[in-house]
Amino acid sequence: MEKDFQELKKNKRSLKRFLSSFKYCFEGMRYAFYTEQNIIVMFVFAIVSLILGIIFKISYTERLVIVLLIGIVMALEMVNCAIEATVDLVTEEKKPMAKVAKDCASGAVGIISIIALILGIMIFLPKIIALF
Repeated sequence: MEKDFQELKKNKRSLKRFLSSFKYCFEGMRYAFYTEQNIIVMFVFAIVSLILGIIFKISYTERLVIVLLIGIVMALEMVNCAIEATVDLVTEEKKPMAKVAKDCASGAVGIISIIALILGIMIFLPKIIALF
C-alpha cells in the first residue's frame, strides 16, 4: 500500500506534469478571452487603469491595489466561466438550481467589479480633481 502511494506521489510531481499545467492554464485563459465578452471589457478597463496609474503617478501601494484587483476580477470571471460550462455540461434543460449556480457566480463577479470600481474611484478621483 505504501509503495503504491509513493508511486502515485511521484507521478504527480514530474516536471512534465508541472509544465503541462501551464499549457492548460493558458488554454483556459485563451478560451475565456475568445468566448466571454465580459472578460474583454474587464481587460480593457485593466489596461486603462494601468495607463491612468502611469499618467497620474500613483503610489506603489495604489499600484499594488490596482494590480491585485485586476487579478481578482479576471480570475473570478474565469471561475464564473468554469461554473457556467460545468452547469451546461451537466444539464441542457432549464433547471432552477442551474440558474441559481450561474446567477450566483455572476453575482460574485458583479460584487468584486463594483468594489474594484469604488476603489478605482477612490484612487483616481482625487488626482483628477487636483488637475482642476
